[in-house]
Amino acid sequence: MSDLWAALCLVAVLEGLILFAMPGGWKRTMVQMLHLPDRQLRGLGGIVLATGLLALYFVRGG
Repeated sequence: MSDLWAALCLVAVLEGLILFAMPGGWKRTMVQMLHLPDRQLRGLGGIVLATGLLALYFVRGG
């Protein structure tokens, strides 16, 4: 369970780093994402999810 909390904390650190380092770029990206159809966003989310799971598998020594 502590690994899950550590992972969530790392996500918060990375999100905060992006907002801190380039808030303008983050805003422009969000505006562009608002104009994408749900199907395209869902596909992008699936790709990111699959990539993350695959990376986790290899990092954990799979």
